[in-house]
Amino acid sequence: MAASSVTSKGSLRTALLLLAPGLIVLLGAFLIPMLYIFLQSVQDEHQQFTLKNYLLFVQDPYYIGVLWRTIRVSLYTVIVALVLAYPVAMFMARTSGRLRGIVTFLIISPHLISVVIRNFGWVVILGEKGWINTTLMQLGLIDKPLRLLYNELGVVIGLTDSFVVYMVLSIATSLYAIDSSLYKAAGILGASRMRSFFTITLPLSLPGMIAGITLVFSLSMSAFVTPALMGGTSVKVLPVIAYEKIMATLNWPLGAALSFLLLASTYALVALFTKIIETKRYKEVFSS
Repeated sequence: MAASSVTSKGSLRTALLLLAPGLIVLLGAFLIPMLYIFLQSVQDEHQQFTLKNYLLFVQDPYYIGVLWRTIRVSLYTVIVALVLAYPVAMFMARTSGRLRGIVTFLIISPHLISVVIRNFGWVVILGEKGWINTTLMQLGLIDKPLRLLYNELGVVIGLTDSFVVYMVLSIATSLYAIDSSLYKAAGILGASRMRSFFTITLPLSLPGMIAGITLVFSLSMSAFVTPALMGGTSVKVLPVIAYEKIMATLNWPLGAALSFLLLASTYALVALFTKIIETKRYKEVFSS
């Protein structure tokens, strides 16, 4: 028993030593700054405790509208990313290893470029004199340029371009794990391709879809650069408002409160969505 106790203590000490560098970085780069920002959010200009910044958010319809716009844009981004990503993920799962590697590289390669440069590329494409409007006008399909920028449509396009890769890789990972013999058995039993998709592919890819939806939604809720560049002053989302309060008006307490409300809203929505999915029809998928 004594030898076993010594071995257990030694293993625990080794585990703590291995975790120490990561815990130190997490503590210094995340937890301490978050605690500092939270303390800022519950102080007034005289550094006295107050909840007025949080109450202002609840009482002012403007901030409620900004939060709803942030959620709406994020949901649109999730839907578009899911529709675009699923066929690509299915192609990757059914193709050979070399071609799969090429497709994966093509999906990831745009992210080797700064998001700012990619957004400015979209500005060139979607602007009033951009490629899309110029082409449509030359073909006589429109009389005046379409407004594709500085609105929610432009922000959704930019966010989808930035985050669709997470949806593709998440879904593809689930599709890779599906046993091909399931499709053979379904075919022997007379199931069509459509029936096989809804009874095999879709349920078994659900964990990957949930992971992709969670990632894309969380990243879209907290995105700052894309809404600022492609939304302009017309599409104010909560990260942009929080940045303006801190950097433009130097109202650190209100900006900090908005940041924490954004974090809490994102966590609550993701937790609610995951709970609903896991307790309904596909509960057995997650428990397996």
